[in-house]
Amino acid sequence: MSTRKKKPTRGKAATKRKTTAPKPAGRTAKKATKKKTSRKTAGKTAKKATTKTAPDAPARRTKKAAGAAPAATRGKNLRKTKSAVTGGARRKRVTVTDATDKHTISCIDDTAKTVYTKIIKKQYPELKSPVRALSNVRYDPKVGYLEIGKAVKKRTLTVNTVKAFAQTLKMMQVSKEMIAEDTFATKREAYYVSKNWGDAKFNEQPESDTVMDDIESMFALRGVSREQLRYYPEEHGGAVAGKLTVIDRDPVSGNRLRIDCTKFGTGAYTIPHSVEHLEFETKAKFVLAIETGGMFQRLQAHGFWDTANCIIVSMSGVPTRATRRFVRRLSESRRIPVYAFVDCDPYGISNIYRTLKVGSGNTAHLNRFFCVPKARYLGVTPQDILDYELPTHPLLAVDVKRAKDALKNDPFFRQSTPWKKAIEMLVKMGVRAEQQALAKWGLNYVIDEYLPAKLKQTKAFLP
Repeated sequence: MSTRKKKPTRGKAATKRKTTAPKPAGRTAKKATKKKTSRKTAGKTAKKATTKTAPDAPARRTKKAAGAAPAATRGKNLRKTKSAVTGGARRKRVTVTDATDKHTISCIDDTAKTVYTKIIKKQYPELKSPVRALSNVRYDPKVGYLEIGKAVKKRTLTVNTVKAFAQTLKMMQVSKEMIAEDTFATKREAYYVSKNWGDAKFNEQPESDTVMDDIESMFALRGVSREQLRYYPEEHGGAVAGKLTVIDRDPVSGNRLRIDCTKFGTGAYTIPHSVEHLEFETKAKFVLAIETGGMFQRLQAHGFWDTANCIIVSMSGVPTRATRRFVRRLSESRRIPVYAFVDCDPYGISNIYRTLKVGSGNTAHLNRFFCVPKARYLGVTPQDILDYELPTHPLLAVDVKRAKDALKNDPFFRQSTPWKKAIEMLVKMGVRAEQQALAKWGLNYVIDEYLPAKLKQTKAFLP
């Protein structure tokens, strides 16, 4: 054949070599490549290159992942990877350095591995958690709080429990993802997150709340709380005023923030959902935990915390987990006593004060974190009703039942002689009194007379 006929062949080879060469950078280079390379040739070349490099693809992807990906690549990855928490693109993963977060993730991983190992061995996997009830609680005065007993409930994977089992594992997965993304979910949001779980979704929030409580009780034995699993309650903590500086952090920048609780004017500092990262500075002599918001506002408005050199905390009824943890950490870190100022009725005594001091039966697996064992009861006491001639209300049938249940079934009250006498005295009197009853002697009588007189006799406080 003549040399002239071979020229097209050399042209095709040249085209193929140009196609397989590295792509030039910039728009001009791209246009040049498009003109010189036909769609058909480019398709064949791409197919051939893919076939040759397929075995090495995983290794090459690993090397790229170690460096910074191009902007376009990052965008594609974000669009392809969906978050179970946000439902959209994942946030940039946060390197977990906090010891608490590492421990929480370790607990989740260990549980998942145990389930997986059981399944591989063709055995029935099961999840264990302590029974949360007053019947499975004990109290030791030396320990200082209600402890969980040895009774355990098991959830074994069967045909009847497969949905609940799957829901439990899914919630653990979401928890791990939230820790990695440095975010959280309220109990209500956790319920809605399940709506993309298909058949495993929750039909009502009580279902998700129960599973959440089971997971918490399961991990609580290893020192992990619901807040560390990144599931937060809807309600915030109580209000705080007085001689205290709280050191928090900016949620965006991470910078330390110093919050002076004396600088809120007529308002007060609100305790956040999670308080583990907080630090405290104070020279206050004590913390006064107050049941009602109205009494807290009175003491705040008249600067009682200044004249008494203290910190006042509004519990607003039964104190939230955040409030109890805040007071516990504050008290222990600064070594200052805690006094409780609540209504004199069976509910105020056996629910509000008892929960603050030793916890409750339903949360016995967490009481070692969410109670203040060294708290003392300032008042109002049954004896105060007589000493201060306070206005009263008759005890209702529900009040009498609550008081008798406390004496009969509550381990804390059963082992406290002073409290037995006080509750029996209240039942015998058949009346109850509120904090605000002190206003009989004047709106500021509680500030000018009652509290100063009480604080001179701290050793006489009920335990």
